[in-house]
Amino acid sequence: MFYSIFESLAHSSVPGARLMSYLSFRSGLAFVLSLIIGIWAGSYIIRRLRAAQVAEKARALGIEGEDVKSKTPTMGGLIILVAILVPCLLIGDLSNGYMLLMLLTTVWLGVLGFMDDYKKLKKRDKKGLAGKYKIIAQVGIGIIVATTMYLNPDMVIVENSEVISTETQRVEEVIYNEGDVVKSPQTTIPFVKNNNFNYSWLTDWMGGEAAEIGGWIIFLLVSIFFVAATSNGANLNDGLDGLCSGLSAISGVALMAMAYLGGNIIYSSYLNIMYVPGSGELVVFMAAFVGALVGFLWYNSSPASVFMGDTGSLTLGGIIAVCAILIHKELLLPVLCLLFYLEDLSVIIQTSYFKATGGKRVFKMTPLHHHFQKDAGEVPDVLINRPHKRIVESKIVMRFWIIGMILAVITFVTLKIR
Repeated sequence: MFYSIFESLAHSSVPGARLMSYLSFRSGLAFVLSLIIGIWAGSYIIRRLRAAQVAEKARALGIEGEDVKSKTPTMGGLIILVAILVPCLLIGDLSNGYMLLMLLTTVWLGVLGFMDDYKKLKKRDKKGLAGKYKIIAQVGIGIIVATTMYLNPDMVIVENSEVISTETQRVEEVIYNEGDVVKSPQTTIPFVKNNNFNYSWLTDWMGGEAAEIGGWIIFLLVSIFFVAATSNGANLNDGLDGLCSGLSAISGVALMAMAYLGGNIIYSSYLNIMYVPGSGELVVFMAAFVGALVGFLWYNSSPASVFMGDTGSLTLGGIIAVCAILIHKELLLPVLCLLFYLEDLSVIIQTSYFKATGGKRVFKMTPLHHHFQKDAGEVPDVLINRPHKRIVESKIVMRFWIIGMILAVITFVTLKIR
């Protein structure tokens, strides 16, 4: 809203009218606004949740701090949603397709998580929404994102062309030609020279236009997979005070930096990566995303005053995945969000092994972060019994954060090392 107003005043003599045209200014403003809204709205929302006695009954897990957590209100993801949406609606460019897709993803998955939390709390149904409905919703947003990228004429990439020195045989310059603007299902592969990968290469055998369409279909399937895997991984990761919100903020900072670089032709040329016109608007969204999470951590840090619930966790993972897809960096997610995917895998492995062996376990407890909260010997017939002594919750969270930071640095470094 304010963005449109200031844009109309940009050619006038009104002081400061051009500030909104600077991506750095709007991103900084989005971060500050989301942080303030998160802290201010958080206090009000927590009071309302407590007054309504919206508190999830903790299951008997036998882990540290369980009694206290059973009295903490959940559904605090509403704080995150409000703190993201308000700044983006105020200062975001609502004519930008990338911004609109991110807003749709936030609302779509936020509603999904809210319905799940509501059923658990108000209907006293511990299972919440059936898993198939969550998957359907996640598949739905993945289809919408990939299809929009295919159909929207403004969502294009500019291929980077290398100028090789005849003397040194090294890259002398990276240029972008107007004729290199294409609509193509390309992505970035980590640690590979000339690291643009076109999904259509996998369907070249089909020939002609069919190969291109086949590539977009593969891209759609990959998008669906990453949206579902990352959303569910963040959902499983939300089990300790500040764990999911902190890791999501770290991923958000990395994606914000990559969106800025990929949306700026100068930096894209320097790093020899594809230039994605218009994707710079994602920097504003991700700044609001990070600010909202920092504001939420004001209340979610140990000991937590509120939990995000599925309203927040399902949304956070989906936002991270969709942002990576929009900047054509989805194949970097296995590095950036490795901890989320390990949470997914730990549950799959534990369940499969339990059924196959008639009651034996691989981990002391899943999702993975709970494994570290059990002493050796507490769980019989467990394959991995280390560490022998339980680790306090705050130390688990901090160590996961440190690993998340290392993964973010590695992900970022892949843009240059190949």
